[in-house]
Amino acid sequence: MSHHEHDQPLEGKRAAVAVGPLYEEIEALYPLYRLREAGAHVQVVGTEAGTTLPGKRGDEIETEVAAGDLSAGDLDVLVIAGGYGPDKLRLDDGLLQLVRDLHGQGKPIAFICHGGWVPVSAGIMEGRRGTGNPSIEDDVRNAGAEWEDSEVVVDGNLVSSRKPDDLPAFMRATIEVAAHAGAPA
Repeated sequence: MSHHEHDQPLEGKRAAVAVGPLYEEIEALYPLYRLREAGAHVQVVGTEAGTTLPGKRGDEIETEVAAGDLSAGDLDVLVIAGGYGPDKLRLDDGLLQLVRDLHGQGKPIAFICHGGWVPVSAGIMEGRRGTGNPSIEDDVRNAGAEWEDSEVVVDGNLVSSRKPDDLPAFMRATIEVAAHAGAPA
């Protein structure tokens, strides 16, 4: 492996970070910059494009593209930020369809904190393992998934974590999974 490949494991890959209103700022920005650092082209995705969304702590982020305007073929990895944003994101048909299609193609979907509400609503958690904020444990279990209380749970193409303190483990795993997705086993 060349030094360059090591620095940019996601060179040429396309990523998106999904955010909704009152998102947890660090759970959007940390993945955004880590993915960019890894060489990915990253877009901020929301229910609509060009919307300025307030974070829980008052920071703002602008969505660049509507989830409904993306197809699974446009992306190599999707990260879903937590906070209160997923409460709105889980109602967006465009995002739910994108999640289902990415999942159908075995592409990495990473979610942290309350982000797990989105794959739950998309109906892709049956028989899978995951984690998240303790307050969504019932939702995840009711969706037919196995709940694990650990800093990061990797189950095939699904990567999940509980809280901001888990972000280093979360993004290490997400980048690792995304770097090898679609590559020969």
